[in-house]
Amino acid sequence: MLVRLLDLPDISEAEKNLFENHGVIFKRPISPEKSIVVDWTKKHFSKNWADETEVAFASKPVNCFIAQRGQEILGFACFESTAKNFFGPTGVLTDQRGKGIGKILLIKALMALKNMGYTYAIIGGVGPAGYYEQAVGAKIIEKSEKSIYQNLLKQPK
Repeated sequence: MLVRLLDLPDISEAEKNLFENHGVIFKRPISPEKSIVVDWTKKHFSKNWADETEVAFASKPVNCFIAQRGQEILGFACFESTAKNFFGPTGVLTDQRGKGIGKILLIKALMALKNMGYTYAIIGGVGPAGYYEQAVGAKIIEKSEKSIYQNLLKQPK
């Protein structure tokens, strides 16, 4: 999907409410948190996503945002970890969905891409297309069924 980065919604009030009412903070993790974030991603999502998350730590600042409450990670969103100008992977714990955490992570990552000089960003390997269309006005890129992920090697389960 393609996202125009010049029209991203303001998330400041939603972020403030999540902090004040639920103690959730959003931040870019730093190097000493790398193994914690990568291990968490592998445990809750997949080895492939953990690999992409690990690559995000090669950039300074880290090309990833996390949502945390105390010492608990609730969600993450990476960008430019698999390809230039790509958003993802991203995920929120199942029991934390529906609170706006994913949308804040999405927009923070897209804003970081905008701050890097991009006007548009690509959401690769899209799962919930309707969600991205509603959240940030993303549009399907025609003929994008074949992508950098089409011959992806995956760990056996």
